[in-house]
Amino acid sequence: MIEKTAAELSSALAKGDISSVELTRAYLERIARYNYQLNAFITVCEESALKQAQTADEKRAAGDRSPLLGVPLAHKDIFCTQGVTTTCGSRMLHNFVAPYNATVVEKFSAAGAVMLGKTNMDEFAMGSSNETSFFGPVRNPWDTKRVPGGSSGGSAAAVAADLCAMATGTDTGGSIRQPAAFCGITGFKPSYGRVSRWGMIAFASSLDQAGPLSKSAEDAALMMNVMAGLDNKDSTSIDLPVEDYTATLNDSLQGLKIGIPRQHFAAGLGAEVEQAIRDALKEYEKLGATLKEVDLPNNHLSVSAYYVVAPAEASANLSRYDGVRYGYRCENPVDLEDMYKRTRSEGFGDEVKRRIMVGTYALSAGYYEAYYRKAQKIRRLIKQDFNNAFDEVDVIIGPTSPHTAFELGAKTDPVTMYLEDIYTIAVNLAGLPGISIPAGLAQGLPIGMHMVGKDFGEAQILNIAHQFQQQTDWHRRKPALGQEG
Repeated sequence: MIEKTAAELSSALAKGDISSVELTRAYLERIARYNYQLNAFITVCEESALKQAQTADEKRAAGDRSPLLGVPLAHKDIFCTQGVTTTCGSRMLHNFVAPYNATVVEKFSAAGAVMLGKTNMDEFAMGSSNETSFFGPVRNPWDTKRVPGGSSGGSAAAVAADLCAMATGTDTGGSIRQPAAFCGITGFKPSYGRVSRWGMIAFASSLDQAGPLSKSAEDAALMMNVMAGLDNKDSTSIDLPVEDYTATLNDSLQGLKIGIPRQHFAAGLGAEVEQAIRDALKEYEKLGATLKEVDLPNNHLSVSAYYVVAPAEASANLSRYDGVRYGYRCENPVDLEDMYKRTRSEGFGDEVKRRIMVGTYALSAGYYEAYYRKAQKIRRLIKQDFNNAFDEVDVIIGPTSPHTAFELGAKTDPVTMYLEDIYTIAVNLAGLPGISIPAGLAQGLPIGMHMVGKDFGEAQILNIAHQFQQQTDWHRRKPALGQEG
């Protein structure tokens, strides 16, 4: 039962084929059995999960038919959870227990979903491999010698390994979509402002967006029905009506115009990845879509612009961690200055320190105009490139990553690691929705296909993704981990 999608589990719960308590217990047993291999969870909430499951069963018995009622999920450990530690994968917050729930957490709680625990992540969401966590790296269930992608690697690995039915993640430059690609699942980044960021610990405030990691586009739509919507506590939240994202999943794709970005099918793209994406595009042609090459001329500048904007915002956001109010504090400080210095040098890992330094430099007097303002101008050009492309096509499709999951420890150069998100970063800079879905295998490892939609075009790309999954079974493929059980 645990290998089923959230939609299938919802149906089974509604029919009474299984209870939420039974389902939750099965997931908890699987976590206990396999998490030591994957390190996907930082915190497991066994007692509270079973209580929530019992409550869900009582509500179903009383006639509640909420789709996700009693369905177990995990939250990335960047979302504040009342009474449960929220670490952000960092020593700095290793003992932080939030006094409130993030809006996303609150919404899933109100929908009756059962929280199994909190998933591992790159420290403060800074990374593309899930190797920067204070709690150790997450391992890919398809090959435990390989990375799951980052920074939402714990959530992606947990879903792929059937340690939960679905999970939340955050995406600042590809941190939902890239791990989804590496782990062979569906990962969806909504438009900026579509999902509340309140209670989601900030990395780069103008780029961060919460979204679902799931076993199918249909599951992502069910999750979006819960997550999306205006939140008055979040000043960046958009006041737009929330669609029923499941209502249009089965719409015809006849006449759909798909844009193929020539910059994403160029040097650096692995041959097997390119072939898988081109084969997937043929499936869309069978469904009535037409293909057209589009140009994103400033795409090559996206990584450079991102690694000025994101560290600059991180530098400002992470200045609050000083040992005074909450979180880690160094032992026996000599004076206030010593406490600040040692708390931050001991509490942050190398990648976080690196980005704080880059961001502080970019914002400093004499360099603001040369770097930060110029990066924001490039950001505007990137957004205009997408607008121009969408004048001609309905959706843009290409690879999520140039290759499949790489081995742990294989990339030690920060710049090489930064290039991991070369196909996804521009979408965050433009604030657009993007989704990665499984589209093939290369030497036994998943390949992700990336789709970019128009502003607040979530329903359309979920429909496009779902239709592909109706014709193929790549999203049904499972890693060997635990299949003997």
